[in-house]
Amino acid sequence: MAQSAERLVGRDTDLETLAGLAGLAGLAGPAGAQPGGGRHVLLAGDAGVGKTRILRELRGRAAADGRQVLVGHCLDFGDSAEAYLPFTEILDNITTALPDVVAQVADVHPALLRMAPVARALGEADTAVQEALDRGNLFAAIHALLERAAQKAPLLVVVEDTHWADQSTRDLLTFLFTRPFDGPVTILASYRADDLHRRHPLRRQLAEWTRLPSVERFHLGRLSDDDVRILVGELAGDLEGHEDGIDVESVVRRADGNAFFVEELVQAAGADELPWDLADLLLIRLDQLDATAREVVDTASAAGRDVSDEVLEAVAGLDRATLDAGLRQAIERAILVPREDGYYVFRHALLGEAVYDDLLPGERVRLHQRYVEALAGDLTTGSAAGLARHARLAGDHETALSAGIAAGDEAAAAGGPDEASQHYQQAIAQLAGRADSDHDTQRLVDLVVKASDAMVAAGHADRAGKLAREQRESLPADAPGLWRAQLLTVEIETSFAYVNDVRVGALAQKAMAELPEDAPPLVRARLLAAYARSLMIYRRHDDAEKAGREALALAEELGRTGLAAEVAATLAGSWGRPPQAWIEPLREAVARAAKVGALHPELRARLQLAFALDAADRLEEAGENYRSAFELSLERGVPWAPYAFDARIAWLDHLHITGRWDEALALTEVYGIPPVLWPWLESKRLMIEQARGADVGAEARRLRPSWKQEVATASESAPVEIWAAAGRGDIDGAIEAYDAGVAALTAGWGEWFGAHARLSAIAVGAIGSAVPALPVGARPQVMAQVDRIHEAGTRPVGTEQPWGLEGQAWSARLRAEGLRAHWLAGLAVPDQADLVEAWRETVAAFEAFPHVHELAWSQVRLAEILRAGGDTAGARELADQARETAKRLGARPLLDHLLTLGTTPQRSTAGPSGQLTARESEILALVAAGRSNGEIGKQLFISTKTVSVHVSNILAKLGASGRTEAAAIGRRRGLVE
Repeated sequence: MAQSAERLVGRDTDLETLAGLAGLAGLAGPAGAQPGGGRHVLLAGDAGVGKTRILRELRGRAAADGRQVLVGHCLDFGDSAEAYLPFTEILDNITTALPDVVAQVADVHPALLRMAPVARALGEADTAVQEALDRGNLFAAIHALLERAAQKAPLLVVVEDTHWADQSTRDLLTFLFTRPFDGPVTILASYRADDLHRRHPLRRQLAEWTRLPSVERFHLGRLSDDDVRILVGELAGDLEGHEDGIDVESVVRRADGNAFFVEELVQAAGADELPWDLADLLLIRLDQLDATAREVVDTASAAGRDVSDEVLEAVAGLDRATLDAGLRQAIERAILVPREDGYYVFRHALLGEAVYDDLLPGERVRLHQRYVEALAGDLTTGSAAGLARHARLAGDHETALSAGIAAGDEAAAAGGPDEASQHYQQAIAQLAGRADSDHDTQRLVDLVVKASDAMVAAGHADRAGKLAREQRESLPADAPGLWRAQLLTVEIETSFAYVNDVRVGALAQKAMAELPEDAPPLVRARLLAAYARSLMIYRRHDDAEKAGREALALAEELGRTGLAAEVAATLAGSWGRPPQAWIEPLREAVARAAKVGALHPELRARLQLAFALDAADRLEEAGENYRSAFELSLERGVPWAPYAFDARIAWLDHLHITGRWDEALALTEVYGIPPVLWPWLESKRLMIEQARGADVGAEARRLRPSWKQEVATASESAPVEIWAAAGRGDIDGAIEAYDAGVAALTAGWGEWFGAHARLSAIAVGAIGSAVPALPVGARPQVMAQVDRIHEAGTRPVGTEQPWGLEGQAWSARLRAEGLRAHWLAGLAVPDQADLVEAWRETVAAFEAFPHVHELAWSQVRLAEILRAGGDTAGARELADQARETAKRLGARPLLDHLLTLGTTPQRSTAGPSGQLTARESEILALVAAGRSNGEIGKQLFISTKTVSVHVSNILAKLGASGRTEAAAIGRRRGLVE
């Protein structure tokens, strides 16, 4: 008895559009389609609207068009997700259909062997679990396999129900969508639009996918009323005796254009009364089954949406003939549908959910217990994740624990860190409540290490460190040192993830003290590797070398190529030593990591190489290495991994410094960034937006809570706050922002940090610009703060490492800003020659360190001083250079400031003080005190217009371009107290 219309009703236009997007032959795809294929397509629609039905039609058309079609299904396993589930199904099919292609790709990309179908056919990969968590190589391997398969024939890959996709599958889809295929490969992913609540994990990635030029979204709408009537007619023709008993208009009204609801309403037409509740409506179909068929369907519902024939037979407990009879009836009633791979699947997920929900609680528990018995004896019939799920629902805690750990190991080995972390954390929660023996506690510690490794690989180093710390602090006082050493190692490693924490030295020393002599070699190797790096941070180079060499020897002996590459990167770094000698060793470290496919050590070594080149003042080479590390992270699908994110930040900084601001801002427009990383990236955006005139001080202020998590954020957001406060005349606010930034950076980077000179120069410059608006009597107190800030930012005498070009530029800027602030305040006014010399040195320094925006501001400051001294020609030349830069950058505040400076020749020979009339001298004094024209007029009992005329005369006589410059000239010449 057919329960679905043979003909696709009401979807002709939708099918043609979908086929066009998929690039099927004879149909024009949209602009931007890939060679030989179409765009990748996201098919959205409500549950039951007909997504699976139209995809089945599309797959048939694709096959007729000569394409290969591969299909993978996502399943609702809740908290027992299996990593890459739909791609496991896809690889199973492709391994069967194209074994030679799979073998050829696996030779070049051995990470492919991590996937179960390939491992079964070719043998498992020989990879340590910690290194397998690096999924970038796996992503590249799957991309290469699809590319290679498409050489046989155009390839259509269909991933159904991605609203249930595991995180690794979503990340893999992101990778495949963002990395172009040379051949004809089209990926089509479907999802339930009505399931995507605000916090649904797919929402974030959908936002990212739909922004890609290679991805098109198509929403499958509901059927029209006329199409519903046609569909009812098609279905009613297959229901003997019910053709005349169907109230068509009632079906139209109740189905609301949902094809699945139409089918169920038509199927239920013989019932005495149709229920309005969907679940009850679906269960009417079950009432048509006999007891055996109902038992088979109930048993299948506890498995999820699909179940293999082998497992169903084992769990149902029926003889083969009885089972087959029940299956046949369930298939005839269109409740179950057989698949070619030997699995049975509910015709629609809603149907399976309704059957399971109708079971009594005791029935569910007993069914899950039977699944545990069937799966526990032979996991080849299912996954560890599936066994863990059944065991938890059956209340079998011991099996749930062991299976959960095995599921985590499977996910980790397959390169699914998110799923591995999830399984391990569930096991930790189970074990933590009963770890009352040394054996259980050791298992718990090992689990925490595994979970932390998975979290770091998934981009959640902060959570990993917190987990390890909480577990260490919960250990009893007499716990073995080995346990503490293991957990401390994780804390040290995670502290390296984004910033070198000043507390890491104490942690490392404590861990080494706890490590027993008979510690397992791998535990010792990992701790020594972390210890060596912490020693390098504290410039204990000889001790670091010794620890690092021992760690390297152990890693090589154990065959841990990734750990060995990590140690090699530590040993090759300059770590405060003259950088030139360490550039080649770092190149060798990059090559070593790349050779063994250790992505994260390679990213770290590339980044350290770029830092060394930067410190050696080889800025262009450094920029190229920042870019290559950043692009490598994108290619491997790990944009938020620790060193990958650092590479993004460093490349963004290079683009900002060299004046490529639009490119820099593009790097801040991201989706899917972990919350812990966003503030640092946001601070970079605010810095550029402020330089273009945006009022972003309040936004920067809101980033302060994140400084404790990622202190580098303060080095960018504090200057934004300083400029915003000074710009509105809030000098106290500017000083407070500076002090807060310094306090945060000192806590994170130590008592003296290189960025202190930059932060102090920015603060002194911003405050100095606001000083002329202050009353004369308020200036000494402010200038005392300026002097304090200037002294704090001046590099301590005797510092071993010489300044690089950047340090030299900001150090010169700090000195020049300090002199300028005193010049503008009229207190301890510097000699004109000293002032000019300081700013000439600053301009030269920023020409050597090519920060184009800061060079332009330095040119403007020098131009102001030259104009005040009468060198209008020199001032004009500098101002013109700065103006061109400002126009190119879109730096509106700089352009506005240049308007006040002007570039036309001014009178360069102001007369002696006697040239100012008594009234003009009086008004100049009030101007210097920060009074407005209106305030001056009220004080002198003259009109504002008269004051304006006097001010214009004063500016002309002094050769000043504005009130601030006139006040400064007046003080320098003794015209103003």
